[in-house]
Amino acid sequence: MSEIRVAEGTAIVLVDDRLGEALPAAALPLVRKADALYADSGLSASTRVALGVPVVPEDVVEQAASASVVLITGEIDATAEALRAAGAPVVGSPAPAGVELLDAVNVMDRLRSPGGCPWDAEQDHDSLRQYLVEETYELLDAIAEKDREALREELGDVLLQVLFHARVAAEDSGDPFGIDAVAAGLVSKLVSRHPHVFADDATVLDTESQHARWEELKQQEKRRESIVDGVALGQPAVALAAKLTQRANRAGIPLAAMPSGGDTGSALFALAAAGKLDGIDPEDALREVALSFAARVREAERSARESGNTALTADDWCELLGSSAGSDA
Repeated sequence: MSEIRVAEGTAIVLVDDRLGEALPAAALPLVRKADALYADSGLSASTRVALGVPVVPEDVVEQAASASVVLITGEIDATAEALRAAGAPVVGSPAPAGVELLDAVNVMDRLRSPGGCPWDAEQDHDSLRQYLVEETYELLDAIAEKDREALREELGDVLLQVLFHARVAAEDSGDPFGIDAVAAGLVSKLVSRHPHVFADDATVLDTESQHARWEELKQQEKRRESIVDGVALGQPAVALAAKLTQRANRAGIPLAAMPSGGDTGSALFALAAAGKLDGIDPEDALREVALSFAARVREAERSARESGNTALTADDWCELLGSSAGSDA
């Protein structure tokens, strides 16, 4: 078998079932001129039907010794390896970026379909809300901790929420839409809001003007009646105050006209607004202090355990935390 040399024009064409019936462009001349075309049995049924060619026979290597044979396959299995060993080149093309997303969509569809996972099948947009919030915060933690492995995993978990909600939306009998509609809407938005990249608009010169242009185009697209339309009111309160301050400032509302006062809520809003206008993200600033405090509490508890003090008084806490209490101010 190893001494057989295949005829000129014989080749192995690698295809990716996830891309449907697409063939590499470099394979087309070979396919047109081949004496025989075969499909590997490992290809999906739909791909084999679309190709309209028979399944590769066992004696394909012997056939290829006297005729040009093209084997279309999804992987280099034993048959393809035998052809390659006999001199058949492998023709393929690199998978496009994002092709793994197709697998993710298919897995989500399988989970929601009959015979899939009962728990996944029972979920709806409302029941999934808590998981979207949890996964988003876990992603934020990974970013804050600069944990690359956790970052990759948590991005996947957030992506799962997008796929899940899109799959649920596709089942809505009144107004269905799926992941393709979600992606198409995103592409349209990105293109329309970056005319300096995708069109002949050279007015954007720097980051600040680009951001201002984004907001201007967004206002035109959304036809919003208020500067606060579109602000996510369900976000954490400090982040909400910062976002409202940002919108108000762009509309020319001065800090003096924003909430302030002696009550806790107004005082917190005023602090968040002042920080935002000073270029500080108050949500991140507060989170940093809170995380630092949590770490110091853990350290104080560890020190207390090592000293045998298991019933800390208020004075004990002040002593244990006091050395670094001012560092969070």
